[in-house]
Amino acid sequence: MYTKVFNRLENPKRPLLGPNVRALQFWGLLFPKNTFKRYFYLTMHISVAVFTATEIIDVWFVKHNMNLLLNNLKITMLATMSVCKVFTFLYWQKTWKSIIDYVTKADVAQRTTSDDKKLLLITKYTIYCRKITFFYWSLMYTTVIIVIMTPIFKYFFSPNYRDNVKNGTETYLEVVSSWVPFDKNNFAGYLIASVYQSYAAIYGGGWITSFDTNAMVIMVFFKTELELLRIDCGDIFGSEKVRVPDKMISERLKNCHKRHVELIKYSTLFNSCLSPIMLLYMCVCSVMLCVTAYQITIEKSAAQRFLTTEYLVFGVAQLFIYCWHSNDVYFASQDLRMGPYESTWWLHRVHRKDLFILVAQFSKTVVFSAGPFTKLTVATFLSILKGAYSYYTLLSQSQMK
Repeated sequence: MYTKVFNRLENPKRPLLGPNVRALQFWGLLFPKNTFKRYFYLTMHISVAVFTATEIIDVWFVKHNMNLLLNNLKITMLATMSVCKVFTFLYWQKTWKSIIDYVTKADVAQRTTSDDKKLLLITKYTIYCRKITFFYWSLMYTTVIIVIMTPIFKYFFSPNYRDNVKNGTETYLEVVSSWVPFDKNNFAGYLIASVYQSYAAIYGGGWITSFDTNAMVIMVFFKTELELLRIDCGDIFGSEKVRVPDKMISERLKNCHKRHVELIKYSTLFNSCLSPIMLLYMCVCSVMLCVTAYQITIEKSAAQRFLTTEYLVFGVAQLFIYCWHSNDVYFASQDLRMGPYESTWWLHRVHRKDLFILVAQFSKTVVFSAGPFTKLTVATFLSILKGAYSYYTLLSQSQMK
């Protein structure tokens, strides 16, 4: 069953980005050509954006209750982040489409090779991209299901909470804390609010998964393209036993140079689209991790603590995957400069000038960033965790006084 579902997500014309592009289309991040569908998705996007605004408004009404405030903050910040991701993606739609088209074109071109080493690498990273995509989807929707089911779970499995709700000493636990222009403390109002909140949680989850997995797979592509380019550089002059004609050497040098120029161009475009989002996300993630960690320590219910822990795991995993893959691209870019020196360059005096130009081109490092302030690396991820822990310590001490 699962195999059939996964196979339906594949696209022979996009052997790498097939499932990711389908997800972008399904959730409306890549607008369809049909006018009605375009307006339909635009309406859906605006409705979730409006809902996020109601979450922010609700902060004012729950500020007196620390637990409700923390619950609101951790969800609201993630929702705000999702809205920023989607609307920047829509605003830079043409740029994202050009990046996706470049990745597809370059990937398809490499799959026609007869080099077993390169084919093995391509197969390996394709399988890896599928795993990271489906793992991330599973993690996200596990989190969404937990968020939606928590109020139901608490109502049916907590007799004290159920009695308190019935006698009016406690309010209904919301799916997501948000403001509504009617009384949500009676059953009818609560039911309507819960339906809208569940819809926003599901659709917001679709936003996050489609955007993030697309960006992550593109990062994996850049790393693999750099590794494939290094292999091709090592084969420019053939081997000591099998010499290559001068004309073919010139063509290989030009091809390697052209591929790297294109890679730099589109990696820069990719970074320009992703960098502002990652800067905002790092700020949001620091606070979100701090808030979630604090909730785990003060929560008395074991079930609620488990649910909060799962949310924390999702927050950490989301940031870590970005930093990890960006780190891989950075070091693959650094290692690329070794490619020309792994060839039999010493046997060919005529092409040494061209080879030197190629090495100079490879000195341009591919590195993704979070705004103009920091590189997106594992070291940055560790710094964010340290910062979040510092905020958590400060929050804990302030509540003890």
